[in-house]
Amino acid sequence: MSTHIQQIAFLGTGLMGAPMARCLLHAGFPVRVWNRTGSKAAALVEDGAVHAASAVTAVAGADLVITMLENGSVVGELLFDGGVARAARNGAVFVDMSSVPPEIAQLHATMLLELGQHHIDAPVSGGTAGAAAGTLAIMAGGDAETFQRVEPVLRAMGRPVHVGPSGSGQLAKLANQVIVAVSIGAVAEALLLAAAGGADPAAVREALRGGFAESRILELHGQRMLDRDFVPGGAIRNQLKDLDTALAAASNAKLKLPMLEVVRAAFAGLKDTGAAGYDHSALLLWLEQLNAPARVGDAPDRLPS
Repeated sequence: MSTHIQQIAFLGTGLMGAPMARCLLHAGFPVRVWNRTGSKAAALVEDGAVHAASAVTAVAGADLVITMLENGSVVGELLFDGGVARAARNGAVFVDMSSVPPEIAQLHATMLLELGQHHIDAPVSGGTAGAAAGTLAIMAGGDAETFQRVEPVLRAMGRPVHVGPSGSGQLAKLANQVIVAVSIGAVAEALLLAAAGGADPAAVREALRGGFAESRILELHGQRMLDRDFVPGGAIRNQLKDLDTALAAASNAKLKLPMLEVVRAAFAGLKDTGAAGYDHSALLLWLEQLNAPARVGDAPDRLPS
């Protein structure tokens, strides 16, 4: 199997996809881009991308197709109902960087193999900041030889690690989302406890940095909570979708994950208040509603329009 990638098609240039595609372009890869909202793909032309009018046009002759789409259903419809899987070069690799259930990733891998194509499920973590900086954690599932073929491309967007056969990348992403969700809850509770007890929550966060409580969640989302900046980032609706998928995977594995169940219920409660589009650090708001009038800081809330 050749490891030289000659043409990349990138499908889905939204909040995460656009900066990821931009990293590929800045690394010198030839990229054709497509998005349902065409203006989002057209914006990448000034970075060197070729804007395709349709997904089929974008993948015509491509030997690597990257999808960064909303969910597994959208990916499946585009690849198989929309004719994209057949439009790429024979033997192409389809790298799905969307977050989808592991069983959907496995199904797509099987369906693509039947068409003579290859598949890697490679969801990411690191948010829009990591996407822009090219520092995403990339969790890849699939055939090891296929992974090696696309690894140099993935390295332009972050740190790819092959974690097992098809579906394993999605399992790793679910593990990531469990840690993120529970950690956001822990940071929110810790900062609210500090504030309610009379300590300066910003100073408490700084005091914790570098100790055993240090984490990217404390660093980034803790600061978001102090700033009360809840413009996403990672939206609550997407966090909740991933937590539901994680609970389904746990059920399939006959596991009981009580901390995940509790934090999932908290995110669902916050979503039901109309906060589905808020950043997931806004879990602090749910906690404050539960403990009114306790509050972290005096700054006004910055919310998505």
